[in-house]
Amino acid sequence: MTTLDDLPLRSDLKGRSPYGAPQLDVEVRLNTNENPYALPEAVADEVEKALRGVLRGLNRYPDREAEALRGDLAAYLGASTGHTGLTADNVWAANGSNEVQQQLLQVFGGPGHLAMGFSPSYSMHEILAAGTGTQWHDAQRGADFGLRPESASALVRVYQPDIVFLCSPNNPTGTALDLEVIEAVAREAPGVVVVDEAYGEFARAGTPSAVTLLPRYPRLIVTRTMSKAFAFAGVRLGYLAADPAVVQAVQLVRLPYHLSALTQAAARAALAHSATLLAQVEAIKAERDRIVAGLRALGLRVADSDANFVLFATPTPDQKATWQALLERSVLVRDVGLPGWLRVTAGTKEETTWFLEAMAEVVAESGTRETVTVGQEKSSDES
Repeated sequence: MTTLDDLPLRSDLKGRSPYGAPQLDVEVRLNTNENPYALPEAVADEVEKALRGVLRGLNRYPDREAEALRGDLAAYLGASTGHTGLTADNVWAANGSNEVQQQLLQVFGGPGHLAMGFSPSYSMHEILAAGTGTQWHDAQRGADFGLRPESASALVRVYQPDIVFLCSPNNPTGTALDLEVIEAVAREAPGVVVVDEAYGEFARAGTPSAVTLLPRYPRLIVTRTMSKAFAFAGVRLGYLAADPAVVQAVQLVRLPYHLSALTQAAARAALAHSATLLAQVEAIKAERDRIVAGLRALGLRVADSDANFVLFATPTPDQKATWQALLERSVLVRDVGLPGWLRVTAGTKEETTWFLEAMAEVVAESGTRETVTVGQEKSSDES
C-alpha cells in the first residue's frame, strides 16, 4: 500500500497534518462553530426557488466574475457596518473565506515572501501559507489573548511581512480587536493586512468592523463568510472587501468559473433575507453569554467572547482529560491544542444546558475550583 512517504511530496509539507475536527456521533456537537439553527422554512423555500431558476442553464458556465452576487454582498456589508460606499468593485467572493485567503496568499505571498499572524489564532492561516509556499512567522498574543497597538506594530516593523493576518473576533479566543490595533498595524505594514472577520456578526454591540477603515488604508483587506451568522456552512461562500485594486489582483489567480451557478443563486437568495437569518444571531449571542456566565460560576477562567464560541480553562491542566470527560457525557467540544484550554460553540438553549450540566459534573469530579477570571480584553488597552 502506498503511503505519503512513497510520494514525491514537497519537503516543506512532510510531517504536517491536515486541518480538521473530529466528526463524532454525539447528542451535543459544539466543536465546529456552526450555527445551530436550520434555515427558516420561508428562506429555504426562496433558496429552493432560486436554485430551480438556474437548473436548466447548468450546461453553461456561471458568471465568471459573480457580478450580481458581489453587488448584493457589497450592499449587505455596507448596510451592516456603516460603510455605505462599497460597490461590487470592492468585493470578491469564493468558496468560503479560506479560499479567499488562499487567493490572497497566492497573489501577495508565495516563495520568498513572509506572512505573519498572532497566536493563538486561526490555525488555517498558517496551513494556507504553507500550501502556497509562503514563509510563516508566528507572533504571540498577550497572556490575556489581547494585542496592543504598540507591540503589534513593533513586530511588523521588525519582521517586515508581506502579509499580516489579524483575526477579529479571534479564533479560538473570541476576543475582538480595537480598531487602534488594526490601524497601527496597517500604518506599519509594508504589504497587505488581512483582517479575518468570520465571526463579525456576533460581536457585542458597539464593536466596529475593520470595514470602516477601508477608505483610509488601500492595502487593508477584510474577509468574511456566510457560513456562521447566515447558517450557510454547507454552501461555502466567503468574501472580501477591499480597494478595487486588490479585487483586480485576486482575479489574476482565481480559477475559471470557481463559483458555481448554484452557489451564486443560493447566496443571493439568502442575502435577500438577511434580516430573517440574522435574527438568529441574537439568540446565539445570548447562549454564548450564558456559557461565559455559567462557566465562571463554576470557578473557571473564561475569555470574553465576541464570537459564537467560548474559550475556557479546564478544571485541571490536562485539557484532553476534560475533553474526554465531556465526550463520555455525549458533548463534543474542540481541543485547539492550547494547553489547559478548550473551546465550545454556542448552541441552542437545550444544548447549552446539557453542556453546562456536564461541565458542572466534570468540575465536581476534578475537585478543583479556580476563582480567577481572565479575558476582559474589551475593557483593557489590549483589544
